[in-house]
Amino acid sequence: MNNSPLYLAIDQGGHASRALVFDDTGAMLCEAFTPIDTITPQPNWVEHDPKAMLDSIRSATADALQKLAPEQRQNIKAAGLATQRSSIMCWDRITGKALSPIISWQDTRNATWLDQFRDQQTDIHQRTGLMLSAHYGVSKMRWCLDHLSAVQQAKQQQRLIMGPMASYVIFQLTRSAQLVADPANASRTLLWNLVQQDWDEHLLTLFNIPLQCLPPCVSSDDNFGVLDIPELDIPLRLVTGDQSAALFGQGQPSTDSLYINMGTGVFMQRPGTGPTPSSNLLNSVAVTQNSHTDYTLEATINGGARALHWFAEQHGISNIEQALDTWLTEEQTPTRFINSVSGLASPYWRTDIAPHFIDPGTTQQQAIAVAESVLFLIKVNVDAMNELMPAPRRIIVSGGLALSARLCQKLADLLQTTITRNQQAEATACGLAFLLAHRPTNWSINQGESFEPDHNNQLISRYFEWKTKLEQVLTENKEAVTFCST
Repeated sequence: MNNSPLYLAIDQGGHASRALVFDDTGAMLCEAFTPIDTITPQPNWVEHDPKAMLDSIRSATADALQKLAPEQRQNIKAAGLATQRSSIMCWDRITGKALSPIISWQDTRNATWLDQFRDQQTDIHQRTGLMLSAHYGVSKMRWCLDHLSAVQQAKQQQRLIMGPMASYVIFQLTRSAQLVADPANASRTLLWNLVQQDWDEHLLTLFNIPLQCLPPCVSSDDNFGVLDIPELDIPLRLVTGDQSAALFGQGQPSTDSLYINMGTGVFMQRPGTGPTPSSNLLNSVAVTQNSHTDYTLEATINGGARALHWFAEQHGISNIEQALDTWLTEEQTPTRFINSVSGLASPYWRTDIAPHFIDPGTTQQQAIAVAESVLFLIKVNVDAMNELMPAPRRIIVSGGLALSARLCQKLADLLQTTITRNQQAEATACGLAFLLAHRPTNWSINQGESFEPDHNNQLISRYFEWKTKLEQVLTENKEAVTFCST
């Protein structure tokens, strides 16, 4: 019987909760997923039901474990959890009762309140590594404190706890009901100091968030308790954000590489040994492990697959990713699209621009334009990153949109750089397992498929036309600047 250690990776994403089991070389033994619903009760409001979220994690975990032999289940040495960064939750610290919905990172309901702090953007950026943004947790926490009577009552009774969604999941899924916050998820609240790696007293005062209502900050590899799974004692040993874990999907990331995860949003990360000074990009902590911190310079695009789904909803298109891949193989001259779906993130940071097409076109031409706009925004951010550090030696893409070979080829043509597609579709879960296994050197890495750049003058011409038009739109609306990010 093989007694090699196994690792359980739990990936809670925007559309589903996944549970996967890996061995100590990176081979995936089994996987399961349970879909979740996204609730949008009003424009700019995006929520999940707390009970449904927890049930989806429990269901996916149970289904994955059921696929293993009994002796394999006993060989699971540790579990890791990755969640959506910037999503927050309020609950009763005694009973665990939910006092609010899970408010998603996509939610910007309290943007007007946050805008009053615009003149302190530079200081906030230096402290947190982030831009002022309603996508981050603090505006959602403040909204709960100001509008939910259950939250207000719990605060008066000193029973209120609020913070990253990951903290709520830890509290609910472990036998000891731990109250803690990991660095990657805490850092997406706009309350966490990048250097001190703890809650920032100045920002707590600025935003009027009581410290006693927040979970204590710990390392990514803290002892988070034992998962509440019958007949098994699996310790939860690592917690981080979904994008943070995805960075390790192919093993130890390299500082000369750029990693692009193309999902609901697009997240671009350059690993580093410390923060990289920048006025319009983000500095993030991916993980703290064994007293070592992995930093990244990060750029974000809110309208990745989200923009395609937005377009599909407008036109009643089902399975738009599959349809798009077919359309991209045909000779089409697409229109151009200002992709401000969920707000323009880096390097522009604007929420006042409505998504729109620059010129008319057929439904098919417009769909291709939406997809190309994602690539164009990637190009803008790659150029911004290259101003701060040497151009990457290689670019690795992952995520749902990267499944389109045509889209990967267009990206290679646009950037005039070889693009390598990560063959491990579940990059977040694989990254969790790699970290749980303490970064082994024998980790199984599939180099994936490479896309060599070709001459595509029409695509490059459309990019420059698109960029010129976008900058014109931004200039025309320059008096209405607000900030946004994921």
